[in-house]
Amino acid sequence: MRIAVYLPLLLSLIAPLGVRPLSERCEPRLATWLLTASSVVLGTASTISLGLLAITGLIRIPVLATLGHWPAHAARREDPTELSVAVIAGVLLGAAVLMAARMLSRRARSLAAAALDAACMPTRDGLVVVDDPAPDAFALPGLPGRVVVSTGMLHTLDEAEHDILLAHERAHLTAHHYAFVALAQFGAAANPLLRPLATAVTYTTERWADENAATATGDRARVARAVGKAALAARANPGRSRLPGAALGILGRRGPLAAAGPVPRRVAALLAPPPGRHPVLVAATAVVLFTTAWSTAEAAHDLHRLLEAIGVR
Repeated sequence: MRIAVYLPLLLSLIAPLGVRPLSERCEPRLATWLLTASSVVLGTASTISLGLLAITGLIRIPVLATLGHWPAHAARREDPTELSVAVIAGVLLGAAVLMAARMLSRRARSLAAAALDAACMPTRDGLVVVDDPAPDAFALPGLPGRVVVSTGMLHTLDEAEHDILLAHERAHLTAHHYAFVALAQFGAAANPLLRPLATAVTYTTERWADENAATATGDRARVARAVGKAALAARANPGRSRLPGAALGILGRRGPLAAAGPVPRRVAALLAPPPGRHPVLVAATAVVLFTTAWSTAEAAHDLHRLLEAIGVR
């Protein structure tokens, strides 16, 4: 485990460098899949790497080594990992597992609450209009989900823009964008270095819904105008009631990307030609994911060989 075990951790440092190119240049649906897969794979692999490093420290403890029938002195001689590194890895592993478990619990409760709220909103076509002067619109996951729109938002947009709004929100539901966001956040919870990837997924899902609305209506400029109008109206009326962590809407979810201007970036993207697939970016991401999986498997095999070598002595 001299090099392979550290590769997932090193790649986690490098991966955020590809966030902006993927989210801006690549087709949004493909970018969402790539960013989500990267967050999950790197988050899982880095956690496994921490576990493997921690095990090399555990087998040096005489009591635990005796339980496994491994001579502790042989473990110290055969494994090049410093004990201090193994201890730090163990501490980080505990924190990663705790944070991932907390995120999963919080996300599960949020989605359950959203599903319950959606079930309590009877409607024929999945559209719920709430009497609220604050402009807002969001998709609420459920079985089935609901599109919730405030009267303030309906008054802000004209009739043609209402169709854009509904196309955008229904795209969130049909493509299960909340699942992509949850999975990306899971990887970032296990490995905080991956938070830029999770944040980018909240942006690319909005872009994905924007592109769906543009395809459905056939007018990219009008979709851009609707997104801009909704954002300006929400800025003038900040009161909002959507469920945190469970709802995705035309206004986007507030987060670290808000400071970078996600709405102007979405508008600019809609005013430009549709983005392509960019094979180079796809290939680079595939290489990172393959290298991560290979290095994790190699590190686990190295640990297995180490335990076998110790057991023979």
